[in-house]
Amino acid sequence: MSEEKRIVAAIDVGTECIKAVVMDETTAILGRSIIPASGYFRHRVKEALDGALDDARLEHSDIDSISSTGFGASCVEEAAAQLGETACHARGAFFHHKGAMSVIDIGGRDPKVLYVSEEGQVLEAHMVRRCAVGIGTFLMFTARHLDVHPTRLQELAAEAGEPADIGSYCSVFAGSEVLEQLREGTSRENIASGAMRSVAERIFEIGGLQEPVRVTGGVAEYFPGVLKSLSEMTGIEIEAVPEPIMAGAIGAALKSLNSSS
Repeated sequence: MSEEKRIVAAIDVGTECIKAVVMDETTAILGRSIIPASGYFRHRVKEALDGALDDARLEHSDIDSISSTGFGASCVEEAAAQLGETACHARGAFFHHKGAMSVIDIGGRDPKVLYVSEEGQVLEAHMVRRCAVGIGTFLMFTARHLDVHPTRLQELAAEAGEPADIGSYCSVFAGSEVLEQLREGTSRENIASGAMRSVAERIFEIGGLQEPVRVTGGVAEYFPGVLKSLSEMTGIEIEAVPEPIMAGAIGAALKSLNSSS
């Protein structure tokens, strides 16, 4: 155990990626890790934590406590606390941008719009319709059927002319529309752009965005075209926080430090 500074680890177990962060009591991020969420979550959690510790050049024994958040938070067997996603993403955004704001958490599963106070507390949280759950997974599905790595989907969309019409709010039906567009010979670029616009439309439906607007989650990290489409729809400048995919893990680490201080 560290005798100089308290050190905590936090793991955000999402449906598409598992993120781990190691932080000391000064809120300095010592190490981080991101791995795909494939196979059994419990096995991948260990890999993510080991990766963050390796990045920090620390041993497991140097960690004072571990907290977890996200869809698979219960799979972190060593966690002293399982923390809610909304509070962690709000705290992660507040870490970078102080003051009241709207936070859009767009991860692999269920996007949310959070209203955050001047002190970084969640005042309200609103979600998409249940059938629209699975936004990040839908984009991964689209990338697979366009035969590109997910990180290249954005490059394809940037070369699009008219976005393909992918209008369903249901992630399953939207996936079917991607296949239909491919059957009809629509360009891969236009399908990529249409898929991102489809995601933006689902978030736009939630409504009520209040400036400033910050975005957390893996979609903001890998698919910034979604943010661009949402900005065009709302007329509001929408900006991702630094390292948006890490926001939940960072927020969990910060809350863990605060609870033990």
